[in-house]
Amino acid sequence: MDKYQLLKKYFGYDKFRKGQDTLIDGILAGRDVFAIMPTGAGKSLCYQIPALMMDGITLVISPLISLMKDQVANLNQAGIHAAYLNSSLTPAQYRKALAFAAQGRYPIIYVAPERLLTNDFLHFAVHAEISMVAIDEAHCVSQWGQDFRPDYLKITAFLTHLPVRPVISAFTATATAAVREDVTDILHLKNPLVVTTGFDRTNLYFGVETPKNRYEAIQNYVTAHPEDSGIIYCLTRKQVEEVCAGLAVRGLPVTRYHAGLSDQERRQNQDDFIYDRKPLIVATNAFGMGIDKSNVRYVLHCGMPKNLESYYQEAGRAGRDGQPAECILYYSGQDAITNRFFITHNSDNEELDAETRALIQAREEERLKKMTLYCFTRDCLRAYILTYFGEQANETCANCSNCLNSFEIEDVTSVARAIIGCAAETGQRYGMGVLLDAVHGARTAKIRQYRMDENTWYGSARQTSLPHLRQVANHLLLQGILTTTNNEYQIVHLGPSARDILFGDEKVFLKTAPEKPEETAEKTSRKKRSSGSFTLSPEEEILFEKLRLCRKNLAQQEGVPPYIVFSDKTLVQMCLQTPKNQTEMMEISGVGEYKFKKYGEAFLACLAQSHI
Repeated sequence: MDKYQLLKKYFGYDKFRKGQDTLIDGILAGRDVFAIMPTGAGKSLCYQIPALMMDGITLVISPLISLMKDQVANLNQAGIHAAYLNSSLTPAQYRKALAFAAQGRYPIIYVAPERLLTNDFLHFAVHAEISMVAIDEAHCVSQWGQDFRPDYLKITAFLTHLPVRPVISAFTATATAAVREDVTDILHLKNPLVVTTGFDRTNLYFGVETPKNRYEAIQNYVTAHPEDSGIIYCLTRKQVEEVCAGLAVRGLPVTRYHAGLSDQERRQNQDDFIYDRKPLIVATNAFGMGIDKSNVRYVLHCGMPKNLESYYQEAGRAGRDGQPAECILYYSGQDAITNRFFITHNSDNEELDAETRALIQAREEERLKKMTLYCFTRDCLRAYILTYFGEQANETCANCSNCLNSFEIEDVTSVARAIIGCAAETGQRYGMGVLLDAVHGARTAKIRQYRMDENTWYGSARQTSLPHLRQVANHLLLQGILTTTNNEYQIVHLGPSARDILFGDEKVFLKTAPEKPEETAEKTSRKKRSSGSFTLSPEEEILFEKLRLCRKNLAQQEGVPPYIVFSDKTLVQMCLQTPKNQTEMMEISGVGEYKFKKYGEAFLACLAQSHI
């Protein structure tokens, strides 16, 4: 079979997505490839299709046990034999899986990086025909990335043990230009075919909110979306417990995930979420790496992550099926302080030398600043993210809170001049907090100690509220008019254009949003329904729920998560096209031959009953 026949037979799709075709052809031509594709863009198909066409075995190296289980379950459901080798297996299960692998039963084997150099796996690998090594989450090999994993450095050593060098394919969703270069060098990719399909996820709505009570705001949002599956990320275990308890009190089907729970409870809670027994989970950022759950309709952040790479990866767990989903960050000023503490006390880098550790910490501080400014920008949030990853973007997207907000343009030149002038007169020696207190005319002990009350600009912005002063200051930082140092004290320095504002005629304008009341659950619900998750009519929504119930029952019988039977996107197409026989059902995206044999008749019966 050719690649198109395999795509339809096993995966139920008629055509490839952007970049998939090119990468598959490159691999089949024997060329190394490096793909940078956003979450949900179909990276796995880029190595799974060639694996079915090449002689020998494809090894997929992944650090994520949950992803391995999901991918193997998906492949087995599609009629493809696959296995995984990681610490979740008992010694007996591991030996059995390795024995079957040696017999050539699996064209695709997922393996954790820490297993690569063990004696038993090496013995298998050097005597097997390895046609390709696919490296998922390839950014983990770079210590300059946001998720460096030392075990990934074993990949290069492992490859040197193989008698014949296989094709190397590397995949990642979030990597800056510097990380991409690092990955290429460390993995010794030979003249790789590099494909970047873009970072944009057009189906995702991005929002930043600063409610007075973010716990209440989150509860209102979740209450307004009772049928949807969602993830709520928190910075600390304490926050996870508080948010989870608050939602549980409201009777919502919620569970939790953080490092303070036992391994058994974490596994149970994760399974409850994946199998939709509890479609809502509150978690620290340790959760969800590799979760392939396609029907997550929203990701909320109760607190700001430490960098945009982490945020985009976590937010990207929403809407993997391509259907509309929402990603909302609830920000508080304390978030930056909490993240700076995490960066300063990061134990992951203790084995590095002092100079390298200091360099990594400085880079993390810079990433934190960029993440913080994301929370303050009044420009398009999507454009901010895409620009960060080196991609050109439109000025507006019409699908983020800033683009959909009605801002007023305010001339804040006088306030900006006060902040700049105060910083300049002090010799650029203090942090933003001291400068804002000074121009606001504060009479604190620190102001007197630093003799800031003698500064020419002291009290010059007394009539401006502190929150508004911070808005102006953040705008100056965002525009590069002011900068801060990468250390604990965040000393303010003048940027290239600061003196033009201070001494010249250059103006500073700020977009300001009018005050609006906190949204209730009822208002949030109306907003959601009017946007429409699936653009279905009321009758089609009823049919969609019937199909979901059918899917849930079949999934329980099979012992698999519902989304592995069929994705929400596939169910939506069934609602819109209402197939009446096998031929029509096979035209639905996501319905392959093997899955139709298992589930097709049950869904056709459900559709027929709905139209009697």
